[in-house]
Amino acid sequence: MYKVFFKDRLIFLGDKIESLDFEGMVYAWTADESLEGLILQFDAEENRAQIFIAADDVETLFDHFKSCFKYIEAAGGKVYNQQKEILAIYRLGKWDLPKGKVEKGEGILEAAIREVEEECGISGVKIEKELNSTYHTYWMKDKFVLKRTYWYQMIYSGSQQLVPQTEEDIQEVKWLAEDNLQEFKANTYASILTVMNE
Repeated sequence: MYKVFFKDRLIFLGDKIESLDFEGMVYAWTADESLEGLILQFDAEENRAQIFIAADDVETLFDHFKSCFKYIEAAGGKVYNQQKEILAIYRLGKWDLPKGKVEKGEGILEAAIREVEEECGISGVKIEKELNSTYHTYWMKDKFVLKRTYWYQMIYSGSQQLVPQTEEDIQEVKWLAEDNLQEFKANTYASILTVMNE
């Protein structure tokens, strides 16, 4: 099953058995129809918190769903230091985790490390393990964008001073203790909360 964050609301894509446990609108999709109308309808119905799109073949459904958007891949990290603090960035009025677009010809792991190091002004970050990817949508240049972000748990054992990448609108970078994340969690994106809770 796929979970897509849509303006802090949710679109689930899964099989018909998974849809039986869903509380809310379930739409049964067949391979000969477009989902663009349904996506626009969901966008307009802002009071609807979530929908479930069900199909026999979930991968075919997701491939079609992706085709309704401009599709972008990004990568980033949930980075811990030696004190078990988490690396956080503050950008455009929200707390976030460092991440960014995968460049042409670049590997996902390479992109994840590069983005963390560029956005936070450090070097020597190492990947420990892969976390679940997140999917979210946004509107850009008259087109809906679907972004998959590959997430990795990382470790940083250096002592460099953190430097926000201001050209990416990052105002602040800091280490946050795991027992002091209330402000972060109260002012972040729903998709980032799922990464934080992993």
